[in-house]
Amino acid sequence: MADQYQYNANEEKILKDSHTKEIDLINRDPKLINEDVVKVEFEDIIAEPDGTHSLDGVWKLSYTTFTVSKYWCYRILSAIFGIPVALLWGFLFACISFCHIWAVVPCIKSCLIESQCVGRIYSLCIQTFCDPFFEALGKIFSSVRVALRKEV
Repeated sequence: MADQYQYNANEEKILKDSHTKEIDLINRDPKLINEDVVKVEFEDIIAEPDGTHSLDGVWKLSYTTFTVSKYWCYRILSAIFGIPVALLWGFLFACISFCHIWAVVPCIKSCLIESQCVGRIYSLCIQTFCDPFFEALGKIFSSVRVALRKEV
C-alpha cells in the first residue's frame, strides 16, 4: 500500500501544471528589470542644502509621510488594479504570441520558399543565357596576347 501511495505522489508531481508553479514572494524581481527604474527613496526626491534646513521634527515627519504614503498608495493601487492590469498584459502577450506563431513565422517561411524559387529561376536564366555568351567571349579573346615592354 505504501508503494501505491508513493507511485501516486510521484505521478501527481509529474502531472503538476506549470501554471501553478510557486513564485518567490521574497525576491519579486529576480531578473532585476526594475533595478534603476522605480527605486525611489525620500533622499532621491527631497533634499535640503546646507544653510537651508527645516525643523528636525518637520524633516522627520516629512520622511515618514513620504515613505508611508508611497508604501500604502502602491499597495492600494496594486490591490485595485493589479489583477485587471495583469489580465490585460496576459491578453496582450497571448495575442502577440498567437500572431507570431500563426502569422509572422508562416509568412517569413512563405517568403523564404518563394525567394528560393525565384533564385532557382534566376540561376537557370544565368546558366542558360549568360554562361554561353561569356564563354564565347572568353574564347574570342583567348588568343589575344598582351606584351608589356618598358622603354627607356
